[in-house]
Amino acid sequence: MRSQVFMTAPEVASLIILVAAITFTPGPNTTLAAAVGANQGVTRALPFCVAVPIGWSVLMLSCILGLGSMLLAVPAVTVAVKWLGIAYLAELARRFATTANAGSVRAGQLTVSFRQGIALQFVNVKAWMLALTLTSGWVVPAARGNVALAFRLGIVLGIMVVFLFATNFAYAVVGSILRSRLAHGNGPVWINRVLALMLLVAVGLLAAT
Repeated sequence: MRSQVFMTAPEVASLIILVAAITFTPGPNTTLAAAVGANQGVTRALPFCVAVPIGWSVLMLSCILGLGSMLLAVPAVTVAVKWLGIAYLAELARRFATTANAGSVRAGQLTVSFRQGIALQFVNVKAWMLALTLTSGWVVPAARGNVALAFRLGIVLGIMVVFLFATNFAYAVVGSILRSRLAHGNGPVWINRVLALMLLVAVGLLAAT
């Protein structure tokens, strides 16, 4: 009965491996964190780095309440969420790619706000699918009663929050380092163009799902 409340060591290990593989892989969140770090520095990237785990946690709670299953069960809604996310990311990619000159990059005009960071999680179909996977694989099946459900949900959310913040912050630091080392000439412009290309790759992967 104890394992119905507390996660076993193999469960925790498999959860950490899955979360690490997903969060450290370049994607929309990490690319945007690097972009904000490259344009405005690590300090200005912190709100976005905090927004991602908060937004995802709210999304996960929505899945526990059944909203995720309802969303993915209605094809029209799923398609609408998917293409809304694609359009948003494509617009961000266009904004980064069409920066006119290095001066405008250094001026810090390109950023992603705290609210945008939260909203981005809800227009990412893959984020919904991941939340449903964790819900069905680690939270609900083995839980017996509200205490067990809350405990196992807390473990999943705790691990996800740590990894989401850590990976996005790490990417923001990398972006900031690139900014400091390529601050002369057209270096910042090309950084943004590379990041825009990475966002477009993410857009393509989302469109292919």
